[in-house]
Amino acid sequence: MNKIGNGCDIHQLAEGYRLIIGGIHIPFEKGSKGHSDGDVLIHAIVDALLGAVAEGDIGAHFPSNDDKWKNADSRIFLEHAHKIVTKKGFQISNLDCTIILQTPKLSTFISKIRKNISEILDLSLDNISIKATTTDYLGFIGRGEGIASLATCLLNRNK
Repeated sequence: MNKIGNGCDIHQLAEGYRLIIGGIHIPFEKGSKGHSDGDVLIHAIVDALLGAVAEGDIGAHFPSNDDKWKNADSRIFLEHAHKIVTKKGFQISNLDCTIILQTPKLSTFISKIRKNISEILDLSLDNISIKATTTDYLGFIGRGEGIASLATCLLNRNK
């Protein structure tokens, strides 16, 4: 049996915050404003994994009104979601993710991001696709006001 999950996350970009994507710090004058570290990629992957096994979303497990998660490292959330997937008898077959951001360009960071996600999930790099795109200056992302990420996962039942 296979299961598919998808996730989406969007955050405001603002000065005074760090830009963390896939657990990697991206040097930039703005960062992702969020209750935790604002890592839109990891948040989208967490939602995809939890959704695939019908375990709600990131907010159900790590509520933004709980100060325990204030400024938390989102890698904790990803490890938690991975444990749930494994406990339910599934393994991740692959991830396909897109980061939507006008600037900065992410091409030089994609390999580091993939490697970090690979290590957290103990998943081969061959099974992790991370892409980046812009909105060609349209909307809040194009104006540099925000960042978004989409994630899709395929899970296989452990044998």
